[in-house]
Amino acid sequence: MAEICAGSGLDWMLIDMEHSPNGLDSVLAQLQAVAAYPITPVVRVPIGDIVTIKQVLDLGAQTLLVPMVSTAAEARAIVEAVHYPPRGRRGVGSALARSARWNRVDDYLENAADHVSVFVQIETAEGVDNATAIAAVDGIDGVFVGPSDLAASMGLLGEQSHPDVVASVRKAFDAVRATGKPVGVNAFDPAVADAYAGAGASFILVGADVALLARGSEALASRWIHESGEAGRPSY
Repeated sequence: MAEICAGSGLDWMLIDMEHSPNGLDSVLAQLQAVAAYPITPVVRVPIGDIVTIKQVLDLGAQTLLVPMVSTAAEARAIVEAVHYPPRGRRGVGSALARSARWNRVDDYLENAADHVSVFVQIETAEGVDNATAIAAVDGIDGVFVGPSDLAASMGLLGEQSHPDVVASVRKAFDAVRATGKPVGVNAFDPAVADAYAGAGASFILVGADVALLARGSEALASRWIHESGEAGRPSY
């Protein structure tokens, strides 16, 4: 699925470790599969854990998305996890890692920061209130807003399009853009995605492989089974 999507003409794709059964082996396979295509893979780690971040970076991921960041202190801890000392606390293993192409990238240790982008995900009401401070952290390259968990944190579980949730998303947009950083959002509904694009979103996640397959297979079932009135015997 990663390779199919990578060759489709999309600008970027999310390799998700937070809400999908992806481990290090499958993330590596997907990074290798999409490397030949003109698409930017973004790996979303399951949590802002220093060990997980180190391992994903060593796999060769160059753009990370870290979920559930609600304070500037949490954002600073993520920046530390991404960078080698003295700036950060990333463990050194470049000679063994795809990130440095097994020491084939000249001066990788000195210039590792040039090979990595760090995005954090704001998806709580607290995070929206702290959006300016989060985005302003040195080393945070951009912010992604997650309306689903944001809605839940506001007591509106499952109501991503509720006016109050949309207003909070736009509030986060304004706060992040004021710092000069790009801001993105998750919006599978095309009308909602269009509205967020108009509100200043620099990048938007507009679909998921499993959702595309689920809706596509349901359409096939509806057309070829349910309309016929007898399973397995479609009408022509």
